[in-house]
Amino acid sequence: EKSRAKERIFSFRSAGHVWDPRNQRPELWNLYNTRIGQGETIRVFPLSNWTELDIWQYTRAEDIPVVPLYFAAARPVVERDGQLIMRDDARMPLRPGEVERVRMVRFRSLGCYPLSAAIESTAATLDEIIAEMLATRTSERSAGSSTPTR
Repeated sequence: EKSRAKERIFSFRSAGHVWDPRNQRPELWNLYNTRIGQGETIRVFPLSNWTELDIWQYTRAEDIPVVPLYFAAARPVVERDGQLIMRDDARMPLRPGEVERVRMVRFRSLGCYPLSAAIESTAATLDEIIAEMLATRTSERSAGSSTPTR
């Protein structure tokens, strides 16, 4: 995934917690250099090499509870800039020409409301989400629309 391609499991930050991809250390054969330089900090991403499908399969295998927004449901959305944004309250006023519609959608990523886009989906169970992921060719963070390609 392009947005994470330079991120490592151990992500070193300089003073002020600034991340610079040129200062990242190689992680070869699962060997990690965890020595911290003066003023450095580390953010650790133990799942950074997992795919979205890996996460869902692990969630199912371990019977981990899932937030309902990840499952498809009829929700009020507005199409904005090629993305489906759930309209939940007055924090997201309609722009001229926008119309709120109820559609079957779910979220692949949860972030700051109202910035996270939904995708059209009927996947209402973990098995259905996993089946959807097996048929999807776009990542949750792919550029442009959040709608998966089938």
